[in-house]
Amino acid sequence: MQDQQPLWTPSEEFRNQSPMFAFMQECNRRFGLSLADFAGLHAWSIADRENFWSAVWDFCGLKGKRGERALIHGDVMLDARFFPDAELNFAENLLSRSGEGDALVFWGEDKVRNRWSWDRLAAMVSRLQQAYRAEGIGKGDRVAAMMPNMPETIACMLAAASIGAIWSSCSPDFGEQGVMDRFGQIEPKLFIACSGYWYGGKLQDVTAKVSAIAQRLKAPTVIVPYAGNAEAVVAATPGARTLNDLVAPFEAKAVEFEPVSFSHPLFILFSSGTTGVPKCIVHSTGGALLQLLKEHRLHCGVVPGEKVFYFTTCGWMMWNWLVTGLAAGATLCLYDGSPFAPDGNILFDYAQEEKFALFGTSAKYIDAVHKSGLTPKTSHDLSSLRLMTSTGSPLSPEGFTFVYEGIKDDIQLASISGGTDIVSCFVLGNPLQAVWRGEIQGPGLGLAVDVWNDEGKPVRGQKGELVCTKAFPSMPVMFWNDPERAKYRAAYFERFDNIWCHGDFAEWTEHGGLIIHGRSDATLNPGGVRIGTAEIYNQVEQIPEVLEALCIGQDWDDDVRVVLFVRLAAGVSLSEDLVKAMKTRIRTGASPRHVPAKIIAVTDIPRTKSGKIVELAVREVVHGRPVKNKEALANPEALDLFAGLEELKS
Repeated sequence: MQDQQPLWTPSEEFRNQSPMFAFMQECNRRFGLSLADFAGLHAWSIADRENFWSAVWDFCGLKGKRGERALIHGDVMLDARFFPDAELNFAENLLSRSGEGDALVFWGEDKVRNRWSWDRLAAMVSRLQQAYRAEGIGKGDRVAAMMPNMPETIACMLAAASIGAIWSSCSPDFGEQGVMDRFGQIEPKLFIACSGYWYGGKLQDVTAKVSAIAQRLKAPTVIVPYAGNAEAVVAATPGARTLNDLVAPFEAKAVEFEPVSFSHPLFILFSSGTTGVPKCIVHSTGGALLQLLKEHRLHCGVVPGEKVFYFTTCGWMMWNWLVTGLAAGATLCLYDGSPFAPDGNILFDYAQEEKFALFGTSAKYIDAVHKSGLTPKTSHDLSSLRLMTSTGSPLSPEGFTFVYEGIKDDIQLASISGGTDIVSCFVLGNPLQAVWRGEIQGPGLGLAVDVWNDEGKPVRGQKGELVCTKAFPSMPVMFWNDPERAKYRAAYFERFDNIWCHGDFAEWTEHGGLIIHGRSDATLNPGGVRIGTAEIYNQVEQIPEVLEALCIGQDWDDDVRVVLFVRLAAGVSLSEDLVKAMKTRIRTGASPRHVPAKIIAVTDIPRTKSGKIVELAVREVVHGRPVKNKEALANPEALDLFAGLEELKS
């Protein structure tokens, strides 16, 4: 049964003071329209993409030469090109302010705190830019970094972008082979790594790993001092030097910005790689900048000087999302390490002390805070916080309720979903509409998002494939080492001709919002009926004894049966009563078809470095098939818990 009342409704003042409302009024004036709400604005944004994206460029104040044409070959997804005559530079747009005000604030758990002004950031970018050029790095060359989410990482990225080089990053918790599976494909001209990092209050040594990777990449290596002994890492790594040594010969001056085309490669991001070597997804300068500025300014309502926080590592596309907030004039609040170090209060301590306006995190984090018994609403002053965003996996209805009951009652909660493939969101929040329990508010402006059935027909009130039916600026330019675009085509366009099929199992709601029921390739098919795994998690993870769950379909007796694995709270055993309680909850909260044939307790659940559980890898192990790339996992040893289980033999 649908909830009768929204969890939050924007006040008229909130709505009318939002940048999205101002943008809508500007479009009405400029194009002679009479748009009055989000639905109307969205419909126009996909009906008239040329004028819409031109208006976004102007409203967001992109620096660069726009050119006359906004879109060519717009009817063919793979051939479409936005702003083919434009010239711009990503770094110029992100170094949007100057002065002694904070550009970056950094907390490394409870060990390190730092602040960088806009002038300090620009000065470091200038010195790095000169150092890169002295190394022979130029337009189109790759700079790869295995770094924490810290100010130096952003400076290194901006310096690369300023000269038209291509940036790629991962987090320092990746194993040697995981890094090589990524950076080995793109042959960087420079490798940047940290001297060590903190996680869970413990110093994590990277000396041997950095040395091995540097020698395999055969690239000059720069060590950024953070945790541990930078000189020891340099000594162990042939040809390496510290960041200070790299920039020492150069004085700061005005940063030079190399103009590049709209479609010039900016970032190489990587698929999770749990089913093979990661795909190298190349994103464009203009596409990433325009799309992400639209999300920051219009959907998130960010204004200059606001504090924007996202809990992310440099191996997740949300890092690229976060850093682009600089182009909106925001102060970025960076965090590296465990979100529970020294305890579960640290991110809320940070939010209170720095007065976050936007607090971004994962659905898993919100669930973990809930299950830990914390209530930041009563323990912290979060009066500055106006928007909380959640991604990584679908936020359960219970998670929505907890945010309003346990964190803040007067807040816009935006569950968002998109991914590495588009370095942005297909569906997300907006300040013009209400928030309903368990629902993402709506599609992104300029994105022709829909839900289609297997026959390729749009459906309402039914589950289907999340698709995008028209080209958009942040589509990848290409996949690296994919000259015929065969991998690119196979990834998104094999299911429906000339239609982007994203791989999410989704459903429209009566409010014009969306629910993501999980990944399409992880949906269950008992009796030929498709079931999204999130539908089961939303029920069973509400039971206090269950910390986390993972669900797969096991091939059985010429059909598929649902198998549910659960990680239980300390001291809890999987009793008959608990199994019965889970099945009853799933039967009444979802449907009888969702009830698992087997429920099995495990002590750990495998997940990627960005915290997503890996249903496909577990499914392979259960069926006795090899998992191709365990290096992509944060805890690959957890897969052993699912091999050869007696419970699954009958």
